[in-house]
Amino acid sequence: MRQSLKTLLELSKFKISAFSTLSTAIGYILASGSLSFALLVPAVGILLLACGSATLNQYQERRFDAAMLRTQKRPIPSGRVKPWEALFIALLLIFLGGTVLFFGTNLLAFLLGLLAVFWYNGIYTFLKTKTAFAVVPGALIGSIPPAVGWVAAGGSLANPQLWVLAFFFFIWQVPHFWLLLLLFGEDYQRAGLPTLTAVFSRPQLRRITFVWIAATAMACLLIPLFGLVRFSLVNFGLIVLALWLIWNSAKTLIARAGKFSFGFAFREINIYALVVLLLISMDRLLR
Repeated sequence: MRQSLKTLLELSKFKISAFSTLSTAIGYILASGSLSFALLVPAVGILLLACGSATLNQYQERRFDAAMLRTQKRPIPSGRVKPWEALFIALLLIFLGGTVLFFGTNLLAFLLGLLAVFWYNGIYTFLKTKTAFAVVPGALIGSIPPAVGWVAAGGSLANPQLWVLAFFFFIWQVPHFWLLLLLFGEDYQRAGLPTLTAVFSRPQLRRITFVWIAATAMACLLIPLFGLVRFSLVNFGLIVLALWLIWNSAKTLIARAGKFSFGFAFREINIYALVVLLLISMDRLLR
């Protein structure tokens, strides 16, 4: 049972899916201003959809996964799960997630959830085989879960506060995906997928990475301008975090070849996003 659970968590990329769940909860909190059990409904719905979408992605990319060292031990290429079993699990999770959103929230939240699945598995997964720049349209995926939480709490989809929140998640998602591709560029080449390293030189990649990370920090500083943050201390914290991220990302510009770790930058930008979410949610709850 423990091994089966471990395989399921790996198949559904549970850690990544959990972040989508967290961003859904943040969207709900910011729209409602409260922390209630009702938050669990859209959060669970998105968790199931995200797990199902990730499982479907592993089914779709099973041949590429088998060719890459990083992914050869995943459930499908390693033989622990048959392809048809993964497809069945994926469709079941997507069905359950959609059902939770449809009956537990509202039609708009349900449609946004399905849009996220379609965009990830139908658009982004396809574009990954065609262009190394699939990360840019693919980043739209990150902006949808907080929107689901927002509208599930009764917020308007046209509210500028939601759009600036979604914009932050969109911008953050680009360097998140971008750095992941840079970390495993050789694996992608081995599998025959387009890679950024084949388009840009190493110095160019460092400069572009800095621009995207700095843009993430700037997108975060837009959030207080739209009234999502009221406490001066939280505003100050967001400014300090933005300066910290830009300062650390500047290392990409001065590092000599082989001296800069894209893995370190990947961890930093994800920690940054997590702390930002915690700060703005605490600000909303303490008003």
